[in-house]
Amino acid sequence: MIFGPVPVGDALGAVLAHAMSTAQGKIAKGTVLSAAQVAALADAGHDTLIVARLEPGDVGEDEAAAALAAALVPDPDAQGLRISGAGAGRVNLYATGPGIVALQHAAITALNAVDPMITLATVPPWHRVDAGTMVATIKIISYAVPATALHAAERAAPRALSVLPPRYRSATLVETRVGATAPTGKGRAALTGRLDRLGLNLSQRVMVPHETAAIADALGAAPGEVLFVLTASATSDPMDVAPAALRAAGGHVEAYGMPVDPGNLLFLGHLGDKPVIGLPGCARSPALNGADWVMERLICGLPLRQSDIADMGVGGLLKEIPTRPRPREG
Repeated sequence: MIFGPVPVGDALGAVLAHAMSTAQGKIAKGTVLSAAQVAALADAGHDTLIVARLEPGDVGEDEAAAALAAALVPDPDAQGLRISGAGAGRVNLYATGPGIVALQHAAITALNAVDPMITLATVPPWHRVDAGTMVATIKIISYAVPATALHAAERAAPRALSVLPPRYRSATLVETRVGATAPTGKGRAALTGRLDRLGLNLSQRVMVPHETAAIADALGAAPGEVLFVLTASATSDPMDVAPAALRAAGGHVEAYGMPVDPGNLLFLGHLGDKPVIGLPGCARSPALNGADWVMERLICGLPLRQSDIADMGVGGLLKEIPTRPRPREG
């Protein structure tokens, strides 16, 4: 592509780089100039125009953006994505349903390294989305790019992103009480909101004494496909009441604690094929916390180990919430 000033009489078929005014009205930037438009610009007193002129082997911005989108998303239904139309060198990718975004980081970086005029911006890895959420935007910065660069970008990141949908449809929350004092409904309400976004139904309320045997029995009888435990007293050790109850019920604990704040006091495991998440106390608030990251990934079928939890520490310092009993400051 050749970019720069040309005499107005030589601008036929070139792409106008900046919007210009004529007696007939404004001509938008990016317009491929017709003979009538060139004449109107000349009549308006413009002697020189800044234009882009495509050379053999160049691909126009909209065509290039659409081609790159097709390479990234060759199977929209399977990848859970919708491709927008192209305009001004941009194509957006939208989620077609709820889930989390799976990205191939290295492939996307390689795509963006091919040519600075070819760009792809995405949401963060494992970002939760709803139907209609923008997942990524492709932008061809220049008015055209060499076909060789476009093809290299297409090869760099085929199917590099997709939306993983929820794999479960129901959940059960087991809450504990100390003595006769029943927990408030805040925790259940907050969890209901989180599950609604992913299309899961929460079964009838289950409340038991804060005792290992009682929690174990409740887990064993729980009808949900995903099980949650929210204890009246914080789980402060892998051998505490709630993790012990999961083991007593025949399950196993896979991870305890996480380097995400709020959300440190979380554990996760399995009872048979059912994921079990021991919620930290901060899950009673609808504010983002570490439990959100864990439950979203597990519900969407992504297995998690202690090493995966450890990896959440970078970026894991989340917004302070006013209900915390021990705020970081003050």
